[in-house]
Amino acid sequence: MSCKKDQEPKATSAQAQAYLDEVIGIMQIYSVNRKTIDWDLFKNKVYTKAQGAQTIADTHPSIQLALTLLGDNHSFYTAATGGIQLFPTTSVHCTDAAPTSVLHPPTIGYIQVPPSGGYDAKGVKYGLFGQEYAQALQDSIKAQDSDQIQAWIIDLRALSLDMFSGLVGIGPILGEGIAGYFMDPDGNYYPWSYEKGAAKSGQSIISSVPNPYVLRNPNPKVAVLTNRLTSSSGEALAIAFIGRPNTRSFGFPTCGLSTANAPMMLSDGARLALTVGVMADRNKKAYGNAVQPDELLPAVTSVQKAIEWLSK
Repeated sequence: MSCKKDQEPKATSAQAQAYLDEVIGIMQIYSVNRKTIDWDLFKNKVYTKAQGAQTIADTHPSIQLALTLLGDNHSFYTAATGGIQLFPTTSVHCTDAAPTSVLHPPTIGYIQVPPSGGYDAKGVKYGLFGQEYAQALQDSIKAQDSDQIQAWIIDLRALSLDMFSGLVGIGPILGEGIAGYFMDPDGNYYPWSYEKGAAKSGQSIISSVPNPYVLRNPNPKVAVLTNRLTSSSGEALAIAFIGRPNTRSFGFPTCGLSTANAPMMLSDGARLALTVGVMADRNKKAYGNAVQPDELLPAVTSVQKAIEWLSK
């Protein structure tokens, strides 16, 4: 009677191994946490998870593990087909009550910054984004503005949006100049700003409108409303107002994704949205987590207190 030997584990194919090497190589160079990760241990865990993978699709579970091990909770992967997205198992999913309509006196303008649109998995456009989104926000400001408007409420109590289009949209109220920075793990700061209808990263224009609106009463007093639904790019707008004169924030702390993602294209056409830095305000105070309001208040009270402060 013969004993059957245990089968050897199937080897990972050269294609799958090369693909994982590519993904991990990019992470090791650019991740916001690249200086604190034990990369030998990181690779060992990912390669073990990928044992036996033959195709790029077979590597997806190990890529998700890699995203989780990065520890930033914000990076994600989109397959070349666009139909598959992988997120860290530690992804932050923030919930809060949806903002209700805000009654305000005629001397105070009110702008609710909504979620932006985009393209779904099938490539079908929905909602507004890009220049259309920025223009719609500026048009809303223009429609309300008058000589009697002396102050504004910026309501950021919504889901995340397109940061730079949002920056253009609220630019007339925010005002011109550097509004914040991205900071990398080496302590380098990269400014982002609003100027003459354009939002810039460094000197590069990322989003703009052709005929930017200018307030009748420039440099107004501003109250910013935040809650847990203020996420990612929404947090960038909250940070943009920090350090601005005559500005105060009210509500709940934001979601905690005040980090910067950069798109990294992979050899098969997939995209890795990798967290490469944290957001910082105009005074170079770094965040990377929840942004705390000046006054921690529940939703109804925050609106009331904001109006009281603006009316002083």
